[in-house]
Amino acid sequence: MVGSRDMKRAGLIGFGIQRSLTPAMHMREGAAQGVDYQYELIDLAERNLSTDALEDLLAEAEARGFCGLNITYPCKQKVLPLLHDMSVDAQKLGAVNTVVLRDGRRVGHNTDWWGFAEGLRRQLPEADLSSVVQIGAGGAGAATAFAILQMGAVALTIFDLDGARARELAGIMGGLFPNAEVRGGMDLDAAMAKATGLVHATPMGMDKHPGLPLPAELLNPPLWVAEIVYFPLDTALVKAARDRGCRVANGGGMAVFQAVGAFSLFTGLEPDVDRMLNHFQQLTGGSDTALARMA
Repeated sequence: MVGSRDMKRAGLIGFGIQRSLTPAMHMREGAAQGVDYQYELIDLAERNLSTDALEDLLAEAEARGFCGLNITYPCKQKVLPLLHDMSVDAQKLGAVNTVVLRDGRRVGHNTDWWGFAEGLRRQLPEADLSSVVQIGAGGAGAATAFAILQMGAVALTIFDLDGARARELAGIMGGLFPNAEVRGGMDLDAAMAKATGLVHATPMGMDKHPGLPLPAELLNPPLWVAEIVYFPLDTALVKAARDRGCRVANGGGMAVFQAVGAFSLFTGLEPDVDRMLNHFQQLTGGSDTALARMA
Protein backbone atom coordinates (compact mmCIF):
# COMPACT_ATOMS: atom_id res chain seq x y z
CA MET A 1 0.00 0.00 0.00
CA VAL A 2 1.18 3.51 -0.77
CA GLY A 3 1.71 5.83 2.19
CA SER A 4 -1.00 8.34 2.94
CA ARG A 5 1.38 11.26 2.39
CA ASP A 6 1.80 10.34 -1.30
CA MET A 7 -0.28 12.67 -3.44
CA LYS A 8 -1.53 12.39 -7.01
CA ARG A 9 -3.37 15.00 -9.03
CA ALA A 10 -5.27 14.30 -12.27
CA GLY A 11 -8.16 15.71 -14.27
CA LEU A 12 -10.68 15.30 -17.09
CA ILE A 13 -10.87 17.66 -20.08
CA GLY A 14 -14.11 17.76 -22.06
CA PHE A 15 -17.27 19.67 -22.89
CA GLY A 16 -20.34 19.56 -20.63
CA ILE A 17 -18.86 17.08 -18.15
CA GLN A 18 -20.27 18.33 -14.84
CA ARG A 19 -22.15 15.07 -14.22
CA SER A 20 -19.09 12.91 -14.86
CA LEU A 21 -18.50 10.27 -12.18
CA THR A 22 -14.87 9.79 -13.19
CA PRO A 23 -13.48 12.04 -10.43
CA ALA A 24 -15.42 10.20 -7.75
CA MET A 25 -14.33 6.79 -9.03
CA HIS A 26 -10.66 7.76 -9.18
CA MET A 27 -10.57 9.49 -5.80
CA ARG A 28 -12.47 6.74 -3.97
CA GLU A 29 -10.12 4.06 -5.32
CA GLY A 30 -7.14 6.23 -4.48
CA ALA A 31 -8.37 6.66 -0.91
CA ALA A 32 -8.90 2.91 -0.59
CA GLN A 33 -5.25 2.42 -1.57
CA GLY A 34 -3.94 5.05 0.84
CA VAL A 35 -3.27 7.73 -1.78
CA ASP A 36 -4.11 11.41 -1.43
CA TYR A 37 -5.61 11.58 -4.90
CA GLN A 38 -7.19 14.79 -6.22
CA TYR A 39 -9.08 14.60 -9.53
CA GLU A 40 -10.81 17.61 -11.05
CA LEU A 41 -13.04 18.49 -13.96
CA ILE A 42 -11.72 20.86 -16.63
CA ASP A 43 -14.96 21.65 -18.44
CA LEU A 44 -14.64 23.61 -21.68
CA ALA A 45 -18.30 24.60 -21.42
CA GLU A 46 -17.95 25.95 -17.89
CA ARG A 47 -14.80 27.86 -18.81
CA ASN A 48 -16.27 29.09 -22.10
CA LEU A 49 -13.35 27.59 -24.02
CA SER A 50 -12.99 25.76 -27.33
CA THR A 51 -10.66 22.92 -28.21
CA ASP A 52 -8.17 25.60 -29.26
CA ALA A 53 -7.38 25.93 -25.55
CA LEU A 54 -6.15 22.33 -25.28
CA GLU A 55 -2.46 23.17 -25.52
CA ASP A 56 -2.74 25.75 -22.74
CA LEU A 57 -4.75 23.34 -20.58
CA LEU A 58 -2.12 20.64 -20.96
CA ALA A 59 0.61 23.10 -20.05
CA GLU A 60 -1.40 24.26 -17.03
CA ALA A 61 -1.82 20.66 -15.83
CA GLU A 62 1.90 20.03 -16.20
CA ALA A 63 2.75 23.21 -14.29
CA ARG A 64 0.45 22.10 -11.47
CA GLY A 65 2.13 18.71 -11.22
CA PHE A 66 -0.67 16.54 -12.63
CA CYS A 67 0.23 12.89 -13.19
CA GLY A 68 -2.30 12.60 -15.99
CA LEU A 69 -5.42 13.74 -17.79
CA ASN A 70 -8.42 11.94 -19.15
CA ILE A 71 -9.68 13.34 -22.44
CA THR A 72 -13.27 13.16 -23.63
CA TYR A 73 -15.56 14.71 -26.26
CA PRO A 74 -14.64 16.70 -28.33
CA CYS A 75 -10.90 16.43 -27.67
CA LYS A 76 -9.90 12.79 -28.23
CA GLN A 77 -8.47 13.45 -31.67
CA LYS A 78 -7.66 17.14 -31.26
CA VAL A 79 -5.14 16.27 -28.54
CA LEU A 80 -2.98 14.06 -30.79
CA PRO A 81 -0.64 16.76 -32.18
CA LEU A 82 0.09 17.94 -28.64
CA LEU A 83 1.57 14.62 -27.47
CA HIS A 84 5.15 13.38 -27.44
CA ASP A 85 4.27 9.72 -27.86
CA MET A 86 1.36 7.29 -27.97
CA SER A 87 0.75 3.66 -27.08
CA VAL A 88 0.39 1.16 -29.92
CA ASP A 89 -3.39 0.99 -29.43
CA ALA A 90 -3.76 4.77 -29.46
CA GLN A 91 -1.69 4.99 -32.64
CA LYS A 92 -3.87 2.41 -34.35
CA LEU A 93 -7.08 4.13 -33.24
CA GLY A 94 -5.98 7.70 -33.85
CA ALA A 95 -7.74 8.70 -30.62
CA VAL A 96 -6.59 9.24 -27.04
CA ASN A 97 -8.64 9.31 -23.86
CA THR A 98 -5.78 9.12 -21.35
CA VAL A 99 -2.60 11.21 -21.24
CA VAL A 100 0.14 10.31 -18.78
CA LEU A 101 2.25 13.32 -17.76
CA ARG A 102 5.68 12.25 -16.57
CA ASP A 103 9.24 13.58 -16.80
CA GLY A 104 8.17 16.44 -19.05
CA ARG A 105 6.54 14.11 -21.58
CA ARG A 106 2.93 13.61 -22.64
CA VAL A 107 2.14 10.01 -23.58
CA GLY A 108 -1.29 9.19 -24.98
CA HIS A 109 -3.18 5.95 -24.33
CA ASN A 110 -6.61 4.62 -25.17
CA THR A 111 -8.42 2.77 -22.39
CA ASP A 112 -11.80 3.37 -24.02
CA TRP A 113 -11.70 0.40 -26.39
CA TRP A 114 -10.93 -2.12 -23.65
CA GLY A 115 -13.42 -0.42 -21.34
CA PHE A 116 -16.18 -0.71 -23.94
CA ALA A 117 -15.32 -4.32 -24.77
CA GLU A 118 -15.22 -5.40 -21.13
CA GLY A 119 -18.50 -3.67 -20.35
CA LEU A 120 -20.21 -5.30 -23.34
CA ARG A 121 -18.82 -8.75 -22.49
CA ARG A 122 -20.13 -8.51 -18.96
CA GLN A 123 -23.54 -7.00 -19.74
CA LEU A 124 -24.31 -8.94 -22.94
CA PRO A 125 -22.06 -12.00 -22.92
CA GLU A 126 -23.95 -13.71 -25.74
CA ALA A 127 -24.26 -10.71 -28.08
CA ASP A 128 -24.48 -11.75 -31.74
CA LEU A 129 -21.62 -9.96 -33.53
CA SER A 130 -22.41 -11.17 -37.03
CA SER A 131 -23.71 -7.80 -38.29
CA VAL A 132 -23.15 -4.66 -36.21
CA VAL A 133 -24.17 -1.09 -37.01
CA GLN A 134 -22.30 1.76 -35.34
CA ILE A 135 -23.41 5.37 -35.16
CA GLY A 136 -20.49 7.74 -34.62
CA ALA A 137 -17.03 7.91 -36.20
CA GLY A 138 -15.22 10.32 -33.88
CA GLY A 139 -12.74 9.56 -31.13
CA ALA A 140 -15.11 7.37 -29.14
CA GLY A 141 -16.30 5.71 -32.35
CA ALA A 142 -12.76 4.71 -33.23
CA ALA A 143 -12.47 2.97 -29.85
CA THR A 144 -15.80 1.15 -30.04
CA ALA A 145 -15.22 0.07 -33.65
CA PHE A 146 -11.81 -1.34 -32.71
CA ALA A 147 -13.34 -3.07 -29.68
CA ILE A 148 -16.23 -4.70 -31.52
CA LEU A 149 -13.92 -5.96 -34.27
CA GLN A 150 -11.40 -7.19 -31.71
CA MET A 151 -14.26 -9.10 -30.09
CA GLY A 152 -14.94 -10.88 -33.40
CA ALA A 153 -17.53 -8.84 -35.31
CA VAL A 154 -17.99 -10.33 -38.78
CA ALA A 155 -19.46 -7.19 -40.35
CA LEU A 156 -19.46 -3.58 -39.14
CA THR A 157 -21.25 -0.69 -40.86
CA ILE A 158 -20.33 2.78 -39.59
CA PHE A 159 -22.56 5.85 -39.88
CA ASP A 160 -21.78 9.46 -39.05
CA LEU A 161 -23.30 12.85 -39.88
CA ASP A 162 -20.03 13.36 -41.73
CA GLY A 163 -20.13 10.53 -44.26
CA ALA A 164 -16.51 11.04 -45.26
CA ARG A 165 -15.43 10.56 -41.65
CA ALA A 166 -17.41 7.31 -41.44
CA ARG A 167 -15.76 6.01 -44.62
CA GLU A 168 -12.34 7.05 -43.37
CA LEU A 169 -12.79 5.19 -40.08
CA ALA A 170 -14.13 2.16 -41.96
CA GLY A 171 -11.03 2.17 -44.13
CA ILE A 172 -8.72 2.31 -41.11
CA MET A 173 -10.56 -0.48 -39.31
CA GLY A 174 -10.74 -2.57 -42.46
CA GLY A 175 -6.97 -2.34 -42.70
CA LEU A 176 -6.56 -3.44 -39.08
CA PHE A 177 -9.10 -6.26 -39.37
CA PRO A 178 -8.85 -7.57 -42.95
CA ASN A 179 -10.97 -10.66 -42.23
CA ALA A 180 -13.99 -8.54 -41.29
CA GLU A 181 -16.33 -6.66 -43.60
CA VAL A 182 -16.11 -3.00 -42.56
CA ARG A 183 -17.77 -0.20 -44.52
CA GLY A 184 -19.13 3.29 -44.24
CA GLY A 185 -22.92 3.21 -44.31
CA MET A 186 -25.19 5.00 -46.73
CA ASP A 187 -28.68 3.72 -45.85
CA LEU A 188 -29.33 3.46 -42.10
CA ASP A 189 -32.78 1.90 -42.47
CA ALA A 190 -31.45 -0.89 -44.70
CA ALA A 191 -28.45 -1.54 -42.45
CA MET A 192 -30.61 -1.70 -39.33
CA ALA A 193 -32.97 -4.17 -40.99
CA LYS A 194 -30.07 -6.67 -41.18
CA ALA A 195 -28.26 -5.71 -37.98
CA THR A 196 -27.82 -8.02 -35.00
CA GLY A 197 -26.46 -5.21 -32.82
CA LEU A 198 -26.18 -1.43 -32.58
CA VAL A 199 -23.31 0.54 -31.04
CA HIS A 200 -23.96 4.19 -30.25
CA ALA A 201 -20.78 6.28 -30.07
CA THR A 202 -21.82 9.94 -30.23
CA PRO A 203 -22.55 12.47 -27.45
CA MET A 204 -26.30 12.40 -28.20
CA GLY A 205 -28.17 11.47 -25.07
CA MET A 206 -25.91 13.46 -22.77
CA ASP A 207 -27.49 16.27 -20.77
CA LYS A 208 -26.19 18.89 -23.17
CA HIS A 209 -27.00 16.79 -26.26
CA PRO A 210 -30.46 15.31 -25.62
CA GLY A 211 -32.32 13.11 -28.08
CA LEU A 212 -32.22 9.84 -30.00
CA PRO A 213 -29.49 9.13 -32.58
CA LEU A 214 -31.93 7.24 -34.82
CA PRO A 215 -35.71 6.64 -35.10
CA ALA A 216 -37.00 4.40 -32.31
CA GLU A 217 -38.88 2.36 -34.93
CA LEU A 218 -35.54 0.87 -36.04
CA LEU A 219 -34.97 -0.73 -32.63
CA ASN A 220 -36.50 -4.19 -32.88
CA PRO A 221 -35.61 -7.49 -31.17
CA PRO A 222 -33.51 -9.56 -31.36
CA LEU A 223 -31.27 -6.50 -31.86
CA TRP A 224 -28.99 -5.65 -28.94
CA VAL A 225 -27.99 -2.03 -28.23
CA ALA A 226 -24.75 -0.80 -26.63
CA GLU A 227 -24.53 2.79 -25.40
CA ILE A 228 -21.40 4.76 -24.43
CA VAL A 229 -23.11 7.75 -22.76
CA TYR A 230 -23.56 7.25 -19.01
CA PHE A 231 -24.69 10.60 -17.69
CA PRO A 232 -27.55 9.99 -17.57
CA LEU A 233 -27.21 6.20 -17.38
CA ASP A 234 -30.70 5.76 -18.83
CA THR A 235 -30.32 7.76 -22.04
CA ALA A 236 -33.17 8.23 -24.47
CA LEU A 237 -31.66 5.41 -26.56
CA VAL A 238 -31.39 3.02 -23.62
CA LYS A 239 -34.99 3.72 -22.63
CA ALA A 240 -36.34 3.36 -26.18
CA ALA A 241 -34.43 0.16 -26.85
CA ARG A 242 -35.52 -1.38 -23.57
CA ASP A 243 -39.15 -0.34 -24.11
CA ARG A 244 -39.11 -2.02 -27.52
CA GLY A 245 -37.75 -5.27 -26.09
CA CYS A 246 -34.09 -5.03 -27.07
CA ARG A 247 -31.29 -6.21 -24.79
CA VAL A 248 -29.22 -3.24 -23.66
CA ALA A 249 -25.67 -2.57 -22.47
CA ASN A 250 -25.60 0.89 -20.93
CA GLY A 251 -22.61 3.21 -20.85
CA GLY A 252 -21.70 2.29 -17.28
CA GLY A 253 -19.47 -0.54 -18.40
CA MET A 254 -17.24 1.63 -20.56
CA ALA A 255 -17.22 4.33 -17.87
CA VAL A 256 -15.94 2.01 -15.16
CA PHE A 257 -13.45 -0.03 -17.16
CA GLN A 258 -11.85 2.90 -18.95
CA ALA A 259 -11.39 4.41 -15.47
CA VAL A 260 -9.82 1.16 -14.25
CA GLY A 261 -7.25 1.40 -17.03
CA ALA A 262 -6.59 5.11 -16.55
CA PHE A 263 -6.19 4.74 -12.76
CA SER A 264 -3.49 2.16 -13.27
CA LEU A 265 -1.66 4.32 -15.83
CA PHE A 266 -1.82 7.45 -13.66
CA THR A 267 -0.87 5.92 -10.32
CA GLY A 268 1.10 2.78 -11.16
CA LEU A 269 -1.23 0.91 -8.79
CA GLU A 270 -3.51 -2.05 -9.55
CA PRO A 271 -7.14 -0.98 -9.01
CA ASP A 272 -9.69 -3.27 -7.40
CA VAL A 273 -12.19 -3.77 -10.24
CA ASP A 274 -15.04 -5.10 -8.09
CA ARG A 275 -14.62 -2.22 -5.65
CA MET A 276 -14.80 0.32 -8.49
CA LEU A 277 -17.86 -1.40 -9.97
CA ASN A 278 -19.60 -1.41 -6.60
CA HIS A 279 -18.77 2.25 -6.08
CA PHE A 280 -20.18 3.13 -9.50
CA GLN A 281 -23.39 1.29 -8.62
CA GLN A 282 -23.64 3.32 -5.41
CA LEU A 283 -23.13 6.55 -7.33
CA THR A 284 -25.83 5.65 -9.85
CA GLY A 285 -28.41 4.33 -7.40
CA GLY A 286 -27.33 0.70 -7.25
CA SER A 287 -30.46 -0.67 -8.93
CA ASP A 288 -29.29 -1.40 -12.47
CA THR A 289 -29.32 -5.15 -13.11
CA ALA A 290 -26.96 -4.86 -16.08
CA LEU A 291 -24.37 -3.21 -13.86
CA ALA A 292 -24.93 -5.78 -11.16
CA ARG A 293 -24.09 -8.53 -13.67
CA MET A 294 -20.70 -6.90 -14.31
CA ALA A 295 -19.50 -7.32 -10.73
